[in-house]
Amino acid sequence: MRKDLFSSYKLRPLVGQDMGEVRELFIATVLQVSIRDYTPEEVEDWASCGDSMEHWAGLLARNSFVGAFDSQDVLLGFSSMNAEGHLHSMFVHKDWQGKGVATALLSKVEGMARDYGVQTIHTEASITARPFFEKRGYRVVKEQRVRANRLYMTNYVMEKEL
Repeated sequence: MRKDLFSSYKLRPLVGQDMGEVRELFIATVLQVSIRDYTPEEVEDWASCGDSMEHWAGLLARNSFVGAFDSQDVLLGFSSMNAEGHLHSMFVHKDWQGKGVATALLSKVEGMARDYGVQTIHTEASITARPFFEKRGYRVVKEQRVRANRLYMTNYVMEKEL
């Protein structure tokens, strides 16, 4: 890892009061980044999955979230892992794509999985995220069509042995 990329932000666990900012970053990232690989209708439908704060509270109750923040404590990206080795989320602000944020977050959540005693991490990666995960040792188990809110979208079940 290149340390110079990571010097301008910090990683920390996310808590309930962070979920509003997490929600905003999720919606913006889906709408602004995933549009490269999905139709406008698909990204709008997918982004709407993050509308409910109750949904985010439920995710936080079932997963350990970690966020990357800049020097002004603005959220740049987040990821989550649970004790079963499911990497639920990985989203990085559009202006921080390709700057090491996701790599640092992935390293952190993979460490969490090891601490849980997980042997294999599994995730469902978007078309957009698939190359990122493949470069870091994840392999596609299968392509699938999953329902976001109203629409079905393509994503990939991926896994990595620890």
